[in-house]
Amino acid sequence: MRWNRGVMANEPTGIGERVAQARKLRGWSQGELARRADVSESLISKVEQGRRGATSAVIASCAKALGTSSAELCGQPLPAKTHVDREIHAAVALVRSELAAYDIDAPNIEVRPLAALSDRVREVRGFRRAAAAPKLAVVLPALLTELRAAVHRSSGTERDNALSLLCELYYGSHSLAHKLGYTDLAAIAIDRMTWAARECGSPLWTATSQFHRAALLTAAGDWNAALVFLERCRTDIEPRLGAGVNHDLVAWGGLHLQSGLAAARSGARDLADSHLSEARETAYRIGTDSDPILSFGPTNVGIWNVALAVEMMDGTEALTRARGVTIPPTTPRERSGHHHIDMARAWLLHGDRRAAFDSLQTARRIAPSQTRYHPMVHETLRVLGLADARSTETLRGFAAWCGIS
Repeated sequence: MRWNRGVMANEPTGIGERVAQARKLRGWSQGELARRADVSESLISKVEQGRRGATSAVIASCAKALGTSSAELCGQPLPAKTHVDREIHAAVALVRSELAAYDIDAPNIEVRPLAALSDRVREVRGFRRAAAAPKLAVVLPALLTELRAAVHRSSGTERDNALSLLCELYYGSHSLAHKLGYTDLAAIAIDRMTWAARECGSPLWTATSQFHRAALLTAAGDWNAALVFLERCRTDIEPRLGAGVNHDLVAWGGLHLQSGLAAARSGARDLADSHLSEARETAYRIGTDSDPILSFGPTNVGIWNVALAVEMMDGTEALTRARGVTIPPTTPRERSGHHHIDMARAWLLHGDRRAAFDSLQTARRIAPSQTRYHPMVHETLRVLGLADARSTETLRGFAAWCGIS
């Protein structure tokens, strides 16, 4: 099965095609790109031909070598193809404007009591944890404005509480921007979260902003910078670990997971496993996955255990690790859906295309909007479509639902 190449002739529609186009515009051979990106020429060839799915690490390495961004190679932000898409993208513009006005009051806005705003923010948290981009798009812009006004009209403890709530809205803004591929806006949202966390003195929101700042560095291929930054962040927490305060343990474990991801994408497998072991030990010390912000605990460590093997392109190891993972129904849909996206990649690396597609269908049932917009889902579908010589209505229908023509 092969996809229609699109409406415009020569318009690249997949990551491999975009890599090839950018490489040719530079006048480079596949060997030259491989040398500059520090990956094998064989892998570059397979990615460009669509025979091998590009991992996040390969995308970042190629983007850095080619002087572009990972989002550009992934074709993000994806074009709006449905009414819901258009509404979500329109909301992004409103969120962008709101984040720019973060330190300015909104004098014409009537602000409800903080208790009422807190209820709405908890609703936003639920949408974020469910990876419900359309619902986030509906509520975020106006609520951001109202809570911004609340911060600027309060003082003392009340202001700190309002700032803590604003951190959650900035987190939701990051989630929306990240899932749609607006990487610049995702970075701004994290900057705003950093500011609000510092203003209200929240250790966990500070750690959450650090976690996602490091993720931005990792996504851009700046793995060493991410590792150095995360080590610095943990140095501030380490003296307090003996007290066993939950938010310090969550921060410590979460930052180790992010270090594991940076190490895995850089190819440092032993280092990745070392960070994972530290995170696992901390998770068992906590004992639950109840934290609503970083969602750190034994289940999340199990999910990351599988994900890091996928990032290292070891599908068989990822499947072995997955046998020990049980995901309770209370797990945020964002996390469980992402796990099945990773499982699809693991099965594809292992050579089982049917199981790969089954995992994508499971991810769709759990977190539909996350699955629809995820670049690794698109990449996996393209490889599945190219590898399948027979036309499969189910596979074609799934691709059409994702917006792949």
